[in-house]
Amino acid sequence: MSGSVQIGASEFRGQRRSIEYAANDRLRHMYMIGKTGVGKSTIFQNMCLQDIKEGRGTCFIDPHGESIDWLLAHIPQDRLQDVVLFDPSDTEFPFGLNILEAHDEFEKDFLVNETIQIFYKLFDPKKTGLIGPQFEHWLRNAALTVMAGPDGGSIIDIPKLFVDKEFELSKRKHLTDPIVIDFWTKQMAKTSGFHKSEMLNYFMSKFGPFMNNSLMRNIIGQRVSSFDFGSLMDDRKIVLANLSKGKIGEINAHMLGLILVSKLQVATLKRANRENEHRTPFYLYVDEFQNFATDTFASLLSESRKYGLGMHLTNQYLAQLPDLIKDSVLGNVGTFVAFEVSAEDAKILTEEFTPITELDFMGLPRFNFYIKLMIDGKTSEAFSGMSLPPEAEKETRVRAKVIAFNRLAYGWSRLLVEETIKRQLT
Repeated sequence: MSGSVQIGASEFRGQRRSIEYAANDRLRHMYMIGKTGVGKSTIFQNMCLQDIKEGRGTCFIDPHGESIDWLLAHIPQDRLQDVVLFDPSDTEFPFGLNILEAHDEFEKDFLVNETIQIFYKLFDPKKTGLIGPQFEHWLRNAALTVMAGPDGGSIIDIPKLFVDKEFELSKRKHLTDPIVIDFWTKQMAKTSGFHKSEMLNYFMSKFGPFMNNSLMRNIIGQRVSSFDFGSLMDDRKIVLANLSKGKIGEINAHMLGLILVSKLQVATLKRANRENEHRTPFYLYVDEFQNFATDTFASLLSESRKYGLGMHLTNQYLAQLPDLIKDSVLGNVGTFVAFEVSAEDAKILTEEFTPITELDFMGLPRFNFYIKLMIDGKTSEAFSGMSLPPEAEKETRVRAKVIAFNRLAYGWSRLLVEETIKRQLT
């Protein structure tokens, strides 16, 4: 389990050579850009499968589903029970994924901040004021309140705080933070009925898309998550997240991907308390990563290598990235791969890939790329390469076995989940 993988191959003086990506260099991360259909997914699939076959821990977040289906068809028999298949479209056995599940004060503060960032990302990504300071203030205090007490709470418990006095009081009795207590006893208590009602309608409208959707409610409404990322990373598990937008809807896919990445972030940062030898390397692959990255993701790019997380990120256009994320990617990523790109991106990439020209980028054939590869901690000069063809499809019985195992190990019966959530909300 050295941790190295083969990215592709290059031609040098008529000889074909493998492009090897070493373990330590992978912890400095990889970013890949290119138009749709040029071969980005093929590289990620091949790399992830190498990790799986070598017994490494990995997570693949796929907003389309095709890569997950391909990987499921190639899982070795000896790793079937290492697979955690998060597939929200399997509505009969929903997994729990609770963004507000915290085990200490660090997790609580981090996840509340991430929850706020998620709502900005979903409803006001350009910070135009649609999600403003007042919404943020309400959400922060409400989230900290529902998390109070031994039973904790989930994101779908938040609206209930503002319409069910008995539930509000039952949660408030567990509060110890004077700021949160003041929110209820001084601010909310003294807000006029008219202004409270006006703000409440605005506040509640942001929860409607998830509260009224049974698929989402049954996942994010469970108070106990089906898996803990910290344990999965330590145990070298294989997390495959099938967030197919065509099956579950775009906003739902974005919401669940954002929660997954947030929970992975907090698990990664908590490794700071361990010695280096106890930080088992874990490799993350995210397609269309701009949809799943909050502002804190930018800092993770610069810090996560210290904690044993190697990230592999891809998307189609630089313009899709917020400035903070784009600057962090260009400033912190050790290995940069570029397939055919738009004219606008080609102009920017020539500065990164000297002496490659704009026309070089725009004229690349499918499955061909330019790469700046990190080698022993230093980034190489740009050179050309090509991706390897994927392995042939295998029988799909592996997929059925993985699904059956995951339903038993991580999922809950839909009827049981619905009954539990119904009791929470009434």
